[in-house]
Amino acid sequence: MQFQQLQYFVAVAETRHFTRAADLVHVAQPSLSQQIKALERELGADLFLRARGNITLTDAGEALLPLARRILADADTARHEVQELAQLRRGRVRLGATPSVCTGLLPDVLRAFHDRYPGIRLLIEEGGSHDLVRELARGALDLALVVLPLPTPSPALTTVELLREDLVVVSSPDAPRPGRGRRTVRVSDLEGERLVMFRHGYDLRELTVAACRAEGFEPDFAVEGGEMDAVLGFVRAGLGVAVVPRMVAARSGRGLRVTPLARPGLHRTIALAHRTDVAPPRAARELQRMLLER
Repeated sequence: MQFQQLQYFVAVAETRHFTRAADLVHVAQPSLSQQIKALERELGADLFLRARGNITLTDAGEALLPLARRILADADTARHEVQELAQLRRGRVRLGATPSVCTGLLPDVLRAFHDRYPGIRLLIEEGGSHDLVRELARGALDLALVVLPLPTPSPALTTVELLREDLVVVSSPDAPRPGRGRRTVRVSDLEGERLVMFRHGYDLRELTVAACRAEGFEPDFAVEGGEMDAVLGFVRAGLGVAVVPRMVAARSGRGLRVTPLARPGLHRTIALAHRTDVAPPRAARELQRMLLER
């Protein structure tokens, strides 16, 4: 049974005339008649009683008509839904990002995307780069913002560098300034400072700990195990200092003193990743474009 045959059948049933039905569906009348006969052969029953000037439905035709109309209506709905998606009126984007990126980079871009495509749902998953890479690989995310280098390089992922961001030291204005009051501090100046440290698996934790060890000392943790908001809150409370992205520090408002790291400083590279073997959906590709052009 072909979709086109059902269209022809409904046209004849509604017009009760083969020639008018052929005009309605823009096909030659002999072609329409052949398709109706082919449909009847496949179903094993006549659908019309044919008499000169009088076309009526058989019992089989009466039974098929509401089903055929429903199939055609569902097909029209499907076509409309796909067109809506193609034109970015509806759909979803599943985006993964590290918590610091969610705090610093994403708000402005997501607001612009939502203003332009209000019908697209944005599903955000926060996690460390390792977790996000795993979620991308199993198809649970369309895109992810991760920190390079990836914890486990994957040939199945395509990454595009998005930005290289400086890290800074944040502290409470009520606490002594780190680095003995200098305008900038070195990583070595963090020796003897109490650090507020992120949980295990957090990219910033690994980067900070590695930088301290490269300077020959183990960092001293006052508090550890938090996410970004918790870490900033603990720093405001004067529990210690923390190393965070400059963009996050700039967005964190009052209650924090920001001290740059002296050259060469510490940096991190944020990249946009997606699976190599599967093209992201149209809406995800549009968000990808806006992120790259931000």
